[in-house]
Amino acid sequence: MDDWRIGNIRVTRILEMCDPLRTPSEWFPDCTDEALAQHLHWLKPRSISPATGRIILPIQSFLVRTGHHTILVDGCVGNDKTIADFPHWHRRNDGTFLERLASAGVAPEQIDYVLCTHLHVDHCGWNTRLVDGRWVPTFPNARYIMARRELEAAQTAYADADQPTYQENVLPIVEAGRAVLVDMDYELNDEVWLEPTPGHTPGHVAIGLRSQGIGAVFSGDLMHWPMQCIYPDWNFRYDTDPDQARRTRWAFLEACSDNGRIVMTSHFPLPSVGTISRRHSSFRFVDHQPP
Repeated sequence: MDDWRIGNIRVTRILEMCDPLRTPSEWFPDCTDEALAQHLHWLKPRSISPATGRIILPIQSFLVRTGHHTILVDGCVGNDKTIADFPHWHRRNDGTFLERLASAGVAPEQIDYVLCTHLHVDHCGWNTRLVDGRWVPTFPNARYIMARRELEAAQTAYADADQPTYQENVLPIVEAGRAVLVDMDYELNDEVWLEPTPGHTPGHVAIGLRSQGIGAVFSGDLMHWPMQCIYPDWNFRYDTDPDQARRTRWAFLEACSDNGRIVMTSHFPLPSVGTISRRHSSFRFVDHQPP
C-alpha cells in the first residue's frame, strides 16, 4: 500500500488497474517521433510499454484521511459500466478496487466525501455500483462534491451524445440527494479545497491540500503524461477546450515549480507523485517514491 504524509494528512493510493492503452500519437496529436526519441531512455519501461509502444496508464483514486474526514478523490472506472471505447473497461466485474480500499482499512460506508476533479468515465465509475438492477451510491454516507459548472457541462454533453456515463455514474448520485454542487474554488475546510483548472473539461478542478506548512495538489486530468511538463503545449486528444487546457497547464506548472508542492497525478507512471522543477524554458516532473 503506497502512503504519503502531507503534514497530519495521510494519503493512500487506491490503484484499480495499470495497462498499456494507446500510442503517444493517438493521445497527443502534437507528439512527434523526433521529440519522443529524445526521451525513450526514461519513458521505457515505466511509461511506454517496450512490447507495444503504448502509454501505460494507471487508473487510480487517492484516499485522504485528515483529522476530521475520510475523503476519496475521484472514482476510477468501476464495475458493470457501459464503456464502448475501451473493451477491457466495459462491464467489468472486478473486486480489485474495493479490496484495496478495504486493505487500506476503509469500508465504503466510512467515506465522508467524494471529491470529483471532473466527470469523465475513468474518474467517476465507482461513484455508483449496480445493486438489484439499480445504480446506487457506492459510498452511501458520502457527500459527492462536484463543481456546478462540471455537472452542467456533463448534463449537456451526455444528453447530446446519448452517452451512458452520466446516466450510470452521476444522475443516480443527484437523484439520491448525495451530490453537493459548488463553485470551482470551493473550500471544504482550511486543509482541503478546490482549485479551478478548466480546459480538459469546462468545470475541471484540482484538489489542494495543506497541513503543517506542507502543500500538495491532486492534478486530475489537467495533464496526463510527464511529457506534458516538458512540452506543456501538447494537449490530450480529448481536452474539450484545447486553448484553455494549454493556458491552465502552463499556469499550473508555473505555480507548482521549484517550491516543493507535492503533485499527485492521476495517470503519470507509478508512483504518480512528485514535484515540478524548471527545465530550461519548460518543466520536468521528479518522482517521489512513498516512504
